[in-house]
Amino acid sequence: MAKQTQLHISEQTKERVILVAVDLENNTTMDTEACLNELEELVKTAGAVTVATVVQKRERIHSGHYIGKGKIEEIKMMIQTYDASGIVCDDELSPAQMKNLEQMLQTKIMDRTMVILDIFASRAMSKEGKIQVELAQLKYRLSRLAGIGASMSRLGGGIGTRGPGETKLETNRRHIKDRIGELNQELNQIQTHRQLLRNQRNKKGTPLLSLVGYTNAGKSTLINTLTDAGVLAEDKLFATLDTTTRKVKLPNGTEILLTDTVGFIQKLPHHLIQAFRATLEELNFADILIHVVDASNENRQEQMNIVYQTLKGLHCETTPVITVYNKIDKNVQTPLPIDNIARDKVAISAKTKQGLDSMLEKIETLLKSFRIAMKVFLPYTEGSLLNMIHGKCEIVVEQHRAEGVYLEIYAQQEMENRLQKYKI
Repeated sequence: MAKQTQLHISEQTKERVILVAVDLENNTTMDTEACLNELEELVKTAGAVTVATVVQKRERIHSGHYIGKGKIEEIKMMIQTYDASGIVCDDELSPAQMKNLEQMLQTKIMDRTMVILDIFASRAMSKEGKIQVELAQLKYRLSRLAGIGASMSRLGGGIGTRGPGETKLETNRRHIKDRIGELNQELNQIQTHRQLLRNQRNKKGTPLLSLVGYTNAGKSTLINTLTDAGVLAEDKLFATLDTTTRKVKLPNGTEILLTDTVGFIQKLPHHLIQAFRATLEELNFADILIHVVDASNENRQEQMNIVYQTLKGLHCETTPVITVYNKIDKNVQTPLPIDNIARDKVAISAKTKQGLDSMLEKIETLLKSFRIAMKVFLPYTEGSLLNMIHGKCEIVVEQHRAEGVYLEIYAQQEMENRLQKYKI
């Protein structure tokens, strides 16, 4: 954990922050040290530097000011010692906690959610991504405005509410609500367009696979290696936010669509999940989820659990999963974590291409298991149906005979229904 007193000259102008965490006795996810290491990476990605860390063991988080008063006094002294410009708490603070800490410490108070939103704001490139991030930020701000209390409102009626107009608080609240309404309308339009694309894709019958995983697991590197997609891939948290879909050809010639999605993280802000729901709902329509795991990370098991918890929250827990243990070119502890949820598992390096052929074969095998093996004989008058078979099915045998075409194929349920009368 970083406790720096001497900083590089280039870091002199950066925000200098102290990380603060509560170590709960009943914590069942990632341990506190791992959480703080991750928070330090988030802070670094956001452009600040960590100068010290503070951890307090407690049964529960203090409802009024997150940590106990003794620790607050300790932090007050550390702010002066380390010339810190603010603190970052590892959990999302309530409006009251933020307000109380600010009054007691007389410094800038931030929480994990604020840092993540800041990173998302700097990384969103597409129109949709920018709308989603702004929506999440506004909802976060609105909840903080609401926490100031109804006593300051001039819109409630009664004594003390008469005056020349709205307070600054009410003006801000109304402006934010109006803007949220506008952004929701724009997202609904994007969602409608996404549905049209989905309908077109379903007509073609192209299987859709989505990459999911913890942030910085290597999803973007994998899609770049497979498709030359040119997605930004950095060794940073949330390097890419915008969804990318590319075609990939499997060894048997079947074309699939592979979609990159935003990385998950522990304590992912609920405002972000709501704002990105239009993007994340694509996971519900995926035929297979490719769960990319950073096998070199010492907290890989905990990260896998968090991904599965997030998928459950998105109602994707029934979608078949192939777990891909990535970064095996690095120093990887063995054995690899047990994954009882995945249909299949494979170890790869997206960077060196090791194991990619095996991964594609496993995808092919799983897709084939969804299909029905059929033998059909089509008369030459059914040319359009033959074209449909070429577009939607995997053809094992195709023989052109005197009266028609004999085929051995793997077909989806819909195609099996269409071909019933030609079935052998």
